[in-house]
Amino acid sequence: MNINLTLVIQGIAFFATAWLVMKFGWPHIIAAIEERQKKIAEGLAAAEEGKRALASASEKQDQVIREARGEAAGIRDRAEKEYAAIVDKAKGDAIAEGNRQKAIAVAEIETEAHRAREALSKQVAELAVKGAERLVRKEIDAAAHKQLLDDLIAEIAK
Repeated sequence: MNINLTLVIQGIAFFATAWLVMKFGWPHIIAAIEERQKKIAEGLAAAEEGKRALASASEKQDQVIREARGEAAGIRDRAEKEYAAIVDKAKGDAIAEGNRQKAIAVAEIETEAHRAREALSKQVAELAVKGAERLVRKEIDAAAHKQLLDDLIAEIAK
């Protein structure tokens, strides 16, 4: 076989194969490459969108945490105010109750002192009448005796 003819046939076969590949295969290869590039670009865009969404969610989370902390501080402040009000009211009630108990005790003491004065007055009157009776050595009738005691009690009570 002739080498020149072989080279020419091989060259024609090579160019025919290259032309067939470029005519029928190349568009499919290019389409596949472009589709892959498009998918990669979409993936990168989705990743960027995910980053933005994550940053936005992080900001929202920080804002919610700040709001929750502010609300918790407000609740704590209200609770402290209510606690202080309850303590103040309890103190006021305790002072009022103490004053009431003191007034009752003072009233009872005054009542007992008055009773003791009356009893002492009666005893003094009886002793005075007995002493006067012994001095005079005569018997006083009961009505006169009672009148004398009442007058003496009235005099001492003044």
